[in-house]
Amino acid sequence: MDKESTVAAKVEEPVARITRARAKALGTSGGIPPPVPKPYLKEDQKRALRANTKRTASDDNKSFITAVSGLQHKRRAVLKDVTNLKSESSNASCTNVTKVQDMDVKPARKCHAKKNMEMVDISMETSEAEEDIKARLAEELSKIRMVESQEITSPTRQKGICHHIKNGCAADSLLTPRVTDELQSPQKENIFCKKLESSSGQVIADIDSNLKDPQICGLYAPEIYSNRRVKELDQRPSTNYMEKLQHDITPSMRGILIDWLVEVSEEYRLVPDTLYLTVNLIDRFLSENFIEKQRLQLLGVTCMLIASKYEEICAPRVEEFCFITDNTYTRREVLKMERQVLNLLYFQISVPTTKTFLRRFIQAAQASYKAPCIELEFLANYLAELTLVEYDFLKILPSLIAASAVFLARWTLDQSDHPWNPTLEHYTSYNASELKTTVLALEDLQLNTNGCPLNAIREKYRQQKLKSVANMTSTQRVLSLFER
Repeated sequence: MDKESTVAAKVEEPVARITRARAKALGTSGGIPPPVPKPYLKEDQKRALRANTKRTASDDNKSFITAVSGLQHKRRAVLKDVTNLKSESSNASCTNVTKVQDMDVKPARKCHAKKNMEMVDISMETSEAEEDIKARLAEELSKIRMVESQEITSPTRQKGICHHIKNGCAADSLLTPRVTDELQSPQKENIFCKKLESSSGQVIADIDSNLKDPQICGLYAPEIYSNRRVKELDQRPSTNYMEKLQHDITPSMRGILIDWLVEVSEEYRLVPDTLYLTVNLIDRFLSENFIEKQRLQLLGVTCMLIASKYEEICAPRVEEFCFITDNTYTRREVLKMERQVLNLLYFQISVPTTKTFLRRFIQAAQASYKAPCIELEFLANYLAELTLVEYDFLKILPSLIAASAVFLARWTLDQSDHPWNPTLEHYTSYNASELKTTVLALEDLQLNTNGCPLNAIREKYRQQKLKSVANMTSTQRVLSLFER
């Protein structure tokens, strides 16, 4: 029996589990080495071991996920060059080719390098050719400008070109097309303009020479104001909408509304640009839409709300405009009117007003003084604001009103000298004869010959902080200047 069991043990493969007796028999017979006995574990220890293995596995998964996420974050943060990736792939593919293919590729690489060198030479030649072309263009441009200067000095074309120069246009854009911005340097243009001014025999002060103040925009100011002179012809209100469209309101009602809006602007300390834009929006809306007199005040506060949003840093809230009307109109009515005004005007709010040109013209007027004259600035602003109340001044352009206000302000402060000089004529593009009608109308407003009862603007400029310019009048009438 023992022999048969040993033979069977040799033939049969050992099963997974062996009893002690059989293992002892196999060990004595030399069949297999005795297995290493495993330590005996209780059920509680087995459960703890299983729990530990699960925890370690979960910890490994977490660490793996964090590692992968960290790698993905780095890949998103770093952006590699695409050409480097292409070169690495090409090098990797080259290592797998045979020696025969390497022999075929080497001359091709040499040819490719030669082609690259040829392309570099061609590019250098083209760049040199471009530089030569630019140099030739610069020489031709200088020749053209010399010819233009000779043509401009001729008396037949002097008048028309000077008219364009007054409007802020460059002489180059009139005679020849604009070549490039690089070739037309601002220094050359300034020198060219100075020659034109000296050829006419008039000394004109350069008010745009202060390049340190960024708010003056000295390099772009002539083009900006020439563009505004064109824009003031567009988006103008109708000059006779009271007679054609509005049958429920009158010019006196419009004047009362604007006089009240002047007080509102003083109450909320709004800038003058807000007041001018408010009046412009009111007139443009009344030029195209009929309105009842009960809603005229609603239109006024709504237009001031829109102008405040456009001009002010901190615009008053809608509730404040409702409160200023003694809650005659609700917040919903104001917002509804705001949508109606903006849709009717197609959201075209940026328009040049009298205040826009007044800044430029006052700056030109101050050029003739050794020190800035504060009274001149306040008096010109006062005369310009007086025109806001009058319906008849809608027929006059804002730039013409601004120039006339500066003319009359200079005459009011000093009657010993003529108030108009070549500098003002150059920057306003108006001569003294063109200002005659508007200046005389402004003088009537200053003296209040019609006895207008609307005194909000007059009371505003009677304050000491504004030098009480509303009380200033000239001893001589300005008509005497035009009779000479």
